[in-house]
Amino acid sequence: MKNLTLANIVKVCNGVWHGDEALLPEEVQSVTTDSRQVSPGCLFVPIVGERADGHDFIPQAAGSGALASLSEKELSDAPVSYIQVESSLQAVKDIAAYYLEQLGIPVVGVTGSAGKTSTKEMIASVLAQKYQTLKTQGNFNNELGVPLTVFRLRDEDQIAVIEMGINHFGEMSRLASITRPDTGVITNIGTAHLEFLGDRDGILRAKTEMLDYIRPGGHIVLNGDDDKLRTVRESHGIRPVFYGLDPKNDVYADNVKSHGLKGTSCRIHSGEDIFEVTVPIPGIHMVYNALSAAAVGSIYGLSASEIRRGIETVQSIGGRFHLIETENLTIVDDCYNASPSSMMASLDVLKESEGRRVAVLGDMAELGENERALHREVGRHAAGCGIDSVICVGDLCGDMAEEAENEARKNGLGTEVLHEKDRDSLIGSLREIIRPGDTVLVKASHCMGFEKIVEALKEL
Repeated sequence: MKNLTLANIVKVCNGVWHGDEALLPEEVQSVTTDSRQVSPGCLFVPIVGERADGHDFIPQAAGSGALASLSEKELSDAPVSYIQVESSLQAVKDIAAYYLEQLGIPVVGVTGSAGKTSTKEMIASVLAQKYQTLKTQGNFNNELGVPLTVFRLRDEDQIAVIEMGINHFGEMSRLASITRPDTGVITNIGTAHLEFLGDRDGILRAKTEMLDYIRPGGHIVLNGDDDKLRTVRESHGIRPVFYGLDPKNDVYADNVKSHGLKGTSCRIHSGEDIFEVTVPIPGIHMVYNALSAAAVGSIYGLSASEIRRGIETVQSIGGRFHLIETENLTIVDDCYNASPSSMMASLDVLKESEGRRVAVLGDMAELGENERALHREVGRHAAGCGIDSVICVGDLCGDMAEEAENEARKNGLGTEVLHEKDRDSLIGSLREIIRPGDTVLVKASHCMGFEKIVEALKEL
């Protein structure tokens, strides 16, 4: 890993070296917090968590060939050379920032209330048409995940697309101070994490902390159809590039045509380039993701044909509107996370599918004092979509179910509404509720564990 010698690491994290000084000029080969992933030449970082203390696994890391370890405490009879630091978490962030600076490759930072991961995937798919591209994997988008993403970079990588997720003020500043993006992308300002950020204006302030860390001469790419983001006129002398469906945006789409679960076609206008494209993952939100990727692709010199190819070859990932075809069902696995806006967007896609349409919806977390009203809003929308069956699971979804029933009754809609108290009670009833040929949307906040519902549906 470029310039990541033990001597430099000691200096970067203001640590104290305990061990063989002959090792100090050695470069570490990898960095991990998981003792099961230690390989020869690795730096092991013990993190103190709620359920386990990483320091307990230092002997295991040493036995697997770790070159050295960090430690927040002085170790007696240490099985490996180590760097004593005040905080392993802060140290790993400091080391990641230093390593990224050594590599000197551009970073595209992606954040927003919803659609961060699918936007990151779309941008990475586009940039990969021209560059060796590294992207965030899984949910590695927090104060530990971002550094671990950075440590996956190698000399051959030419650009990084890094997702950054937050739910508190100041968190984005800490993440962006690590990545120092050359380009910052914000997808939208929704209603996720209201519990900690107060209102949409608070979310706007928290997300746009990233803009203070954009490198000089960098770029800002914002959803211009979002009323809050549209108010961002300039940041540190950088004028945003806006994208959206409104032709007033710098990059926009028209001639938008839904093909149900097969995707959406549109015509993208980006500067002098105008081209037709089919977004293979359904939903109007995916058109927005394609537009953000087109904007980023143009910034980094991709041609219209390269951008089109990147959009049309993007792959869905598990838990985020991932289509699963079984012998009896079409399952839309969108259960990784949920906010009111993303849940309603998924319902809008479901209503355009063929056959009997069933939505399995669970509680949405971190919505603050208006959580019940927001669940009711989704319930109204679910019934208004005209889908065949809405199954609401969880305590908060009791309000969702009640509102969906009221909306269906008031407007003479044929939507069937069911309420199950929890995930496991629903799983026990699936065979009586779901019919062969159904298209089933599964969506809830990650804490609900709805991936188990997806697995149960696969067995029907």
